[in-house]
Amino acid sequence: MPTMTAAQRRAADKAEYDAFLAQCPSRQLLDRISDKWVTLVLAALEDGPLRYSQLARTIAGVSQKMLTQTLRSLERDGLLTRTVTATVPVTVTYELTELGRSLQAVLTGLKGWAESHMDQVLSARSSYDAQP
Repeated sequence: MPTMTAAQRRAADKAEYDAFLAQCPSRQLLDRISDKWVTLVLAALEDGPLRYSQLARTIAGVSQKMLTQTLRSLERDGLLTRTVTATVPVTVTYELTELGRSLQAVLTGLKGWAESHMDQVLSARSSYDAQP
């Protein structure tokens, strides 16, 4: 068996990502980005940076705890940046990174699809629920 450098091992591991495997790290990422709050946060940041309070007002129904957890997880994954400005009171803004913008484009399409097809989904649900 030939010896591999650390970089070669990382490249080999990367080539083997398969979300169908339970231990694949990409599955954790899919779990994160399939969360409704993640989709809504990324869509809200589409037009540029927002302060925490602006995000909270834009995303109806999100609790302070869920918004904070979502923002922290997105920052950890490199999808957004958190900027603290020393003002009174302190100003904190959130902005998408390049990586976040690439994902945001996909999730905004999903959000748009859901909004434009909701009538059909509601109709299908009614038909299904009406069956004996």
